[in-house]
Amino acid sequence: MELMTRTENWNITYRHALGETASYFYAQIRDKQQIYGRRDAKSGRVLVPPRAFSDETLEPTKEWVPVGPEGTIECFTIVYEAFNNLPDPPYAFGYVLLKGADTAIGGYFKGIDLKDGAKAAKQLAVGTPVITRFAKERVGDALDFWFELQG
Repeated sequence: MELMTRTENWNITYRHALGETASYFYAQIRDKQQIYGRRDAKSGRVLVPPRAFSDETLEPTKEWVPVGPEGTIECFTIVYEAFNNLPDPPYAFGYVLLKGADTAIGGYFKGIDLKDGAKAAKQLAVGTPVITRFAKERVGDALDFWFELQG
């Protein structure tokens, strides 16, 4: 039997309800320039981005907890190739553990010269302190904030 491949291009636009938890999360970023997590009452962990239910205990989360703006890099990648619907390369993306949170949130890193990948990677090393910055005009989505190196 011949194994075949097929190339397809999908360009799909989604419009979906964010629900109560994500709606509140993005409204706080938009209106108050503040990132919030939700506390798992059973374990005490603060989940960021917030979840309606704990990923460990499966219990509903109810308490909103402000986190950050300081944090530390948990992981990162530097992208040099273009992808549809993403920023023009080069750009850096990664996960940051914000002060007061027990899980990391993804976001872009700005203010770093990415032309020299080795030098940029040293600046973005795991454990490096960062601070959250917010766009002057926010619309309530993940591009309303990013991370910059502290210092």
